[in-house]
Amino acid sequence: MSNMSRSKQIGSQRRQKRVRKKVKGTPQHPRLCVYKSLKQIYAQVIDDISGRTITGTSSLNPEIEKMLEKGENKVKVSKKVGLYLAKLVKDKGIEKVVFDRNRYRYHGRVKALAEGAREGGLKF
Repeated sequence: MSNMSRSKQIGSQRRQKRVRKKVKGTPQHPRLCVYKSLKQIYAQVIDDISGRTITGTSSLNPEIEKMLEKGENKVKVSKKVGLYLAKLVKDKGIEKVVFDRNRYRYHGRVKALAEGAREGGLKF
């Protein structure tokens, strides 16, 4: 591993710790955690106190793939993932969550997922 990629990895871990220090999920207000790869986006709702994942979804979910139209960009896909996740979470009886953007800027796909979750009825 080159020095450049190692320093990027360290900076990424530092940003993630900084965000996680401020954001904790409880049973009443679980943490909505976002992870994105180059092609996909993933979201989980986590209760940090008991250490369990309540629910989660990604852009690979067959239900979401049915909602997609051919040629949709990643931002629109992220918004639909947020809408679907909000539906799953509301079915579990949870209204409020704490948004954990992980190490990513609140911008682009991460912002679209958050807006989709808000449109779906989640409060954070």
